[in-house]
Amino acid sequence: MATHDDRSAGAGGYSDDGFYLSSGSGGGVHHFDDGTQSFDSTTKSFDNTGYTPVDPVASHYEDEDDRRRVFGWNGGTDLGLFVLRVGLGAAFVVHGLQKVFAMFGGPGIDGFAKFLETSGFREAKILSWVTGITELGGGALLILGLFTPLAAAGILGVMANAIVVKWGGGFFGAPGVEQESSFAVMAFALLFTGPGRAALDYGRSWFRRPLLSGTIFLFIAAAAVAATLYVFRSV
Repeated sequence: MATHDDRSAGAGGYSDDGFYLSSGSGGGVHHFDDGTQSFDSTTKSFDNTGYTPVDPVASHYEDEDDRRRVFGWNGGTDLGLFVLRVGLGAAFVVHGLQKVFAMFGGPGIDGFAKFLETSGFREAKILSWVTGITELGGGALLILGLFTPLAAAGILGVMANAIVVKWGGGFFGAPGVEQESSFAVMAFALLFTGPGRAALDYGRSWFRRPLLSGTIFLFIAAAAVAATLYVFRSV
């Protein structure tokens, strides 16, 4: 029987990477073997004890499945990004409603403009509108998972300005920047991870390339923060 084996023979002075003849007729059957066998030089035969043949086709698909499990998307990631996105977005929808429409005990445009004036900003009314609309619109877009890099960058920019304004109050508690820093970290994370598959952005170019889009919008947010502090803040 003609046999092909992928291991080196222990006897006979030949390499068994090719074809060779065992005892018996020369025609035989060609056998491909990827398992583990031992060759008995005395009997000129293979010992099949404990031998389990390997199916190369099945092994190929099992390896492919393993790779997909390791590198593919998974439901846990999508669920986590959905909760993060919706939670952050809902918080900023409420903040935006407080500023723009004075809802939920908020100060409204005029009240927030006075706060900005006491914090050293010029054109406080305009900045109040820009901040309120950015929070309201950015929060709504995050909930929907639509234009996620833009929404996350807007919220990150607003929080960066708030951190600069409140920096003198320390980190913890109401006068500190603990809450603003937490919101900024969440927005930064979504900027570079994307919204997950449970989003209206699914399949869009910025969804497929979150690192590139995140970097671009991070620079835009940084430029907007720098311009706001340079142009509108007097102290």
